[in-house]
Amino acid sequence: MARKIGSRYTAHQILGRGSAGTVWLGEGPEGPVAIKLLREDLASDQELVGRFVQERTALLGLDHARVVSVRDLVVDGNDLALVMDLVRGTDLRTRLDRERRLAPEAAVAIIADVADGLAAAHAAGVVHRDVKPENILLDMEGPLGPGGSHPALLTDFGVAKLIDTPRRTKATRIIGTPDYLAPEIVEGLPPRAAVDIYALATVLYELLAGFTPFGGGHPGAVLRRHVTETVVPLPGIPEELWQLIVQCLAKAPASRLRASELASRLRDVLPLLAGIPPLDVDEPDAEPTEAYEEPEYPTLPSEPRRRGAVPLVPGSAPDSNRDTHTSMRVPAPEELSGGPRGTARVPRPTGGARPGAARHKAETVRKRRLTLALAGTALVAAVGVGGWLATSGDDAGATPQDSNTTAPEAP
Repeated sequence: MARKIGSRYTAHQILGRGSAGTVWLGEGPEGPVAIKLLREDLASDQELVGRFVQERTALLGLDHARVVSVRDLVVDGNDLALVMDLVRGTDLRTRLDRERRLAPEAAVAIIADVADGLAAAHAAGVVHRDVKPENILLDMEGPLGPGGSHPALLTDFGVAKLIDTPRRTKATRIIGTPDYLAPEIVEGLPPRAAVDIYALATVLYELLAGFTPFGGGHPGAVLRRHVTETVVPLPGIPEELWQLIVQCLAKAPASRLRASELASRLRDVLPLLAGIPPLDVDEPDAEPTEAYEEPEYPTLPSEPRRRGAVPLVPGSAPDSNRDTHTSMRVPAPEELSGGPRGTARVPRPTGGARPGAARHKAETVRKRRLTLALAGTALVAAVGVGGWLATSGDDAGATPQDSNTTAPEAP
């Protein structure tokens, strides 16, 4: 059903839903547009509305071929909407879900496009803060690039910053998606341009491997890995490409490349990647998460649990921002230390033995034997106590005759 958005736009049908709102296919004075209508609770927040208006100039001025341009910002009654260019295609997450991983040449070409868009945004003083496959669109009508890749555009600029108002998120909270958060964000520092580079390098790793370098398990464990662990090499890619990934995943923001440098150097390695097939590695096992017990929450059948949608504080309600902007507590320093520094989970060849499998099996056998031994001891003790009670004549008021009539005869 069509609905009016302000005085200039009409929303015709829903294209998708996210944690921050709903994207509609719309029509404006200049033709088809995409309209991101923010949630009603966000639209009713007067502080956010004021911030929305303040960001108008910066968002409308961001014009680049690799950025989904914001054409207008609409504040009308209960409606708070971003009117954006309509991209005929799909998002990178949908492609990953279908193919699991991409050939290195196509993956690098896509990330180079996004780095170009980030370079323009950073030059204009805009930090995206939530770079991830869901926010990268592939233009299916554009010309094919290296490795048969479609042109990539970055979308949702400004949404994380708009939602992250002081009243809505305190200094001890995190706005972002756990798998892609830079270490400085986890440690509570303000987001700078380098957080986008870290997130983009994480996306590149995911396109190559089929999983993120520090993901898996409880969000608390994921955040700790960002701060304490180093990434391990992926087999089958040139050393030049791997060094770029390592540099952009550096813990220190100043050690990472700038977006323009990353785009240029990625294109320099493209000739080395021609003809290399998608990597053949399996995702490592998640670490044991005894320290991060995930609480059980009732969920509706139509609303499946998603990774990253649980709080770091056990017992608190899950955040309503379930996908794009998972709000989490900043871990204390002692929580982040969590043990010695080490390397992240090691990818293994497809079909290979899982790391630590023998150790886990031995530990399981040991625990099972201990349980059986304890059960046997308890049984012997119970039999002994039962026999003692049956043969004892010390009950209050008992007579020798009483004990003789209740005690079993000796064999």
